Amino acid sequence: MKRIVGLVYDLRKDYMAEGFTEEQAAEFDSDDTINCLHTAIENVGYQVERVGNGRALAKELAAGRRWDMIFNIAEGVGGRCRESFVPSLCELYAVPYTFSDALVSAATLDKSFAKRLVRDAGLPTPRFRVVETPEDVRRITLDYPLFAKPLAEGTGKGVDHKSRIDSPDRLFEACEYLLRRFEQPVLVEEFLPGREFTVGILGSGEDSYVLGILEIEIPKDTTSAIYSYTVKEQCEKLVKYSPYRKGSLHKPLEQLALKSYRVLQCRDAGRVDIRCDKSGNPCFLEVNPLPGLHPTHSDLPMIATNEGMKYEELIGTIINNALKRNKELVMSP
Repeated sequence: MKRIVGLVYDLRKDYMAEGFTEEQAAEFDSDDTINCLHTAIENVGYQVERVGNGRALAKELAAGRRWDMIFNIAEGVGGRCRESFVPSLCELYAVPYTFSDALVSAATLDKSFAKRLVRDAGLPTPRFRVVETPEDVRRITLDYPLFAKPLAEGTGKGVDHKSRIDSPDRLFEACEYLLRRFEQPVLVEEFLPGREFTVGILGSGEDSYVLGILEIEIPKDTTSAIYSYTVKEQCEKLVKYSPYRKGSLHKPLEQLALKSYRVLQCRDAGRVDIRCDKSGNPCFLEVNPLPGLHPTHSDLPMIATNEGMKYEELIGTIINNALKRNKELVMSP
């Protein structure tokens, strides 16, 4: 008898029907992503049941429904702990699930927490401050240029050509705008002018390893070459992704990404974003412990494809990694 995997997700069109804007719903998944993921899980030998979002999961769990495994890609709604809602529910009802636990999910969505943990482990990340009120800007003594973005958003939300800042007046204006628009603190960090990479990682703890590296290049005439929300939404047209396998940065990138991933205690799979400083040294930007999984649009599947790993194999590996953490479960479907 096949094991049953419950698929938990936030569907973009559902939230837009509730009145969310395209940007507010940008982190949520398309029908195409869910369909591809459903098919991939079935093709590696499991029975799939679509549960829906975290609220649907809570209702089913409270009614006594259980699954052998929850495949969780739900981003959640509401505050910096939103990615921890589904992991918390799974732990409350003792249901195994994929990806990082509630603590890691919350700590890494708050970019300042992730940077503090990485920094305190002795790993390089640009100096930063958190702005909670416009008055906080006047106490910032970082070196310009700076970069400002919402503290707990993804998919480039709140990032555009105005995010790179060269003066105190512009910083005050940018922070005031972001505080008002996103109703959350702003992360201000020293701007890194060098090359940008994203590193895919599979596994958990000491068993984790680097799957591959993508270099991200944006034409200079595209929104001031900033990896913004607009650019990410049109990445097929506006971004050049190149596998990075050789060169002097390869080993430093692998080491920084893997150490950061392990320090933050991410599980099963994830991505680490890295950018180089003015001297060309890689620095940690942020980690995504709940990576996008569209076969051709999302970075982790793109990395897998470049490294010769088919989409179904990637999904099967993520499930197997989760099974390894649950010794009571049989390792095969």
